Amino acid sequence: MTISPSGYERMDLTVKMKGLHRVRAKLADGTEKFYFYAWRGGPKLEGKPGEPKFLASYNAAIASLKATPKGRFHSVISGYKASGEFGKLAPRTKSDYLKHIKVIEAKFGTMPLSGFSERNRAVTRGLFKAWRDELAQRSERQADYAWSILGRICSWGMDRGLVDTNPCERGGRLYEADRTDKIWTDADEERFREKAPSHLHLALLLALWTGQRQGDLLRLTWTNYDGEFIRLRQGKTGKRVTIPVGEPLKKALDAERRRGALILLNSDGDRWTEDGFRSSWGKACKKTGVEEVTFHDLRGSAVTRLAIAGAEVPEIATFTGHSLKDVQEILDAHYLSRDVKLAKRAVEKLEQRHKQVSNKGA
Repeated sequence: MTISPSGYERMDLTVKMKGLHRVRAKLADGTEKFYFYAWRGGPKLEGKPGEPKFLASYNAAIASLKATPKGRFHSVISGYKASGEFGKLAPRTKSDYLKHIKVIEAKFGTMPLSGFSERNRAVTRGLFKAWRDELAQRSERQADYAWSILGRICSWGMDRGLVDTNPCERGGRLYEADRTDKIWTDADEERFREKAPSHLHLALLLALWTGQRQGDLLRLTWTNYDGEFIRLRQGKTGKRVTIPVGEPLKKALDAERRRGALILLNSDGDRWTEDGFRSSWGKACKKTGVEEVTFHDLRGSAVTRLAIAGAEVPEIATFTGHSLKDVQEILDAHYLSRDVKLAKRAVEKLEQRHKQVSNKGA
């Protein structure tokens, strides 16, 4: 790509930037904005094309790539960040990865690649696990996440012959969340509606009647809703989902005063940040006494309600955007194992069959 900053402070700079990657983003107000990266999956560049700041940012990124020492783990990490596999990640996932990769680089970047040989694999695995244990003192969940990213980098390098082994393979997990009975009951929903701020009511309905993630719901615009369906692309998976809008949700959406492009807005009529929404939701739950469940549990609760209503696994997966496997796992292990409603439905069917058999024999 050629950047020609004609007329910028009368500086005649024309630079051919090999590998420059441009990303177009649509903002909430409908306008478009472009972001530039040194290469696909590489660092984001500062400033605008044609500005000295932009050129300096690009040169610094290229210099850091060239300075990557060979024979060290740095080279594998840099290769992964420049790979198509990393470039295909969703923007939010990519941002989360980069935060952890920065820590991994600082900790293990100078490690010789000989540490990944069969002979040294056990020692390297021990170092990696000690690092994970250190991270777990602050958060077991984040420690597991960092471990999975380190493992993915090692796996990528192994597939390309850059390292001989993946010391993170089959490393297990430290964080085990038992959310077997963590579903929103009808009573929880009723208490939240009665006492939570009114601007959060629609968020509750959207989550229960679409089964979508918080981030996707906060990005929903009115153009995603046509009066009958909500159509969106999930940020985490990139999957397109078309959701028929149930009557309670349709009634709420049609009655909502449209204050902007986004459907969900805060009390001031501004777009939510994810942290801001999480904080407000947490305060509302505490106020209403609904503290044993989270917003994320609404997604599993939607799956549960669909199953209790008689929906089959493929129907639920099409509705929420889960994979068939994920839906089955939710129903098997996490949400339905203690739901008495499902057991009652089962015994009612058994009673009905018993009556049919008895009537035939009479």
